[in-house]
Amino acid sequence: MSFAAEIEHSLSQPSPLLRRFGGLIEPADPARLEALARRSQQLTRHHFGRTMRLFAPLYLSNECVNNCRYCGFSRDNPILRTTLTIEQVEREARHLHGLGFRNLLLVAGEHPKFVSEGYLQACLDTLRPTIPTLAIEVGPMEDDQYAEIVAHGAEGLVVYQETYHRPTYETLHTSGPKKNYDWRLDCPERAYAGGFRRIGIGALFGLAPWRHEALALAAHLEYLLRHCWKAQFTVAFPRMRPYAGNYEYQPDPSLFLGDRELLQLITAFRICFPQVGIVVSTREPAPLRDALAPLGVTHMSANARTEPGGYTGAGHDDLHLTVRGRRVELESASGCERATEQFRIDDTRSAGEVAAMLRGQRIDPVWKDWDEAILGADGTPAASPGAATAKDAKNAKNAKPEPVPAP
Repeated sequence: MSFAAEIEHSLSQPSPLLRRFGGLIEPADPARLEALARRSQQLTRHHFGRTMRLFAPLYLSNECVNNCRYCGFSRDNPILRTTLTIEQVEREARHLHGLGFRNLLLVAGEHPKFVSEGYLQACLDTLRPTIPTLAIEVGPMEDDQYAEIVAHGAEGLVVYQETYHRPTYETLHTSGPKKNYDWRLDCPERAYAGGFRRIGIGALFGLAPWRHEALALAAHLEYLLRHCWKAQFTVAFPRMRPYAGNYEYQPDPSLFLGDRELLQLITAFRICFPQVGIVVSTREPAPLRDALAPLGVTHMSANARTEPGGYTGAGHDDLHLTVRGRRVELESASGCERATEQFRIDDTRSAGEVAAMLRGQRIDPVWKDWDEAILGADGTPAASPGAATAKDAKNAKNAKPEPVPAP
């Protein structure tokens, strides 16, 4: 049975762990929130030490066949689009490698005409010799397709449900394969069956009531830890940002996850899932990221760009518009145009500046934490810090609340 078949039951009849989680995200006064933050920090230090894994997104293409009302890459947005060639992908990766990154997330819109027929495999084959940690964030696939991607060097997959609130999901996704809520929801399980060793899940906060999203995300994580326990998992809580087609975006106050609530959410996940990675991206402003860094976060992006060719200008020679999904050549171009970004980032600091901030808080920036040389004789990786074990899976199922310091 898949999580799509269990989600409603999980939310209507929550496990002891989910009931505990729900209690931790109820409104809290400042003293209680401070106590939760201290506990979160203690657990993070115990399980991850004073480390922060740094990564960068590398956008391959902003072509997409889906219409999603909150996304800059939405099919009917008349934006400047491009798909990088393999040589251009390598150029972008070399730039990031020079900045210190050894962990890249390859991102692309969902378009079978452009991101198919061996394109991803060729990108991975090119990058694999120099980038030891490669993950993908692309349209959902079948498990046999995932197995092929793993064979070409990808060891991580990121897939966000966007919103776990089914009626909202159906309203926001108007056309394209992404309309299928269940197909996307079960993507992490197919990826696990295909051999991925790291899987990231999350929701885009600002689309539906945040506590519902948080509970559903926690239920999803609990299910995956129980059924896919050989993999490592991360969770993320990206918040809506201005995006192409709506650069004046203003969050709905009734749905918005505020800074205080974001901190509370991080502490709740850390307390209930102490060995799971927590990601905070450059969507968030620099002062907030600095404050959150020691309180439960284990993964941060840095120096991010959210458009193909954003680091080196690669791909500008094939810029074109799309009108209702059709390619339309530019009538004139100045030569200075760039592909349209998916959304605006907030923390624009360089990778070096982010690393310096972390060291200033006595946190070690980790640029590389994986190499094929650590594979066992049978070709499978040994368990690493933060990885779930069979014991963890049992504990996730039967967890009892730990005492939280009284405010």
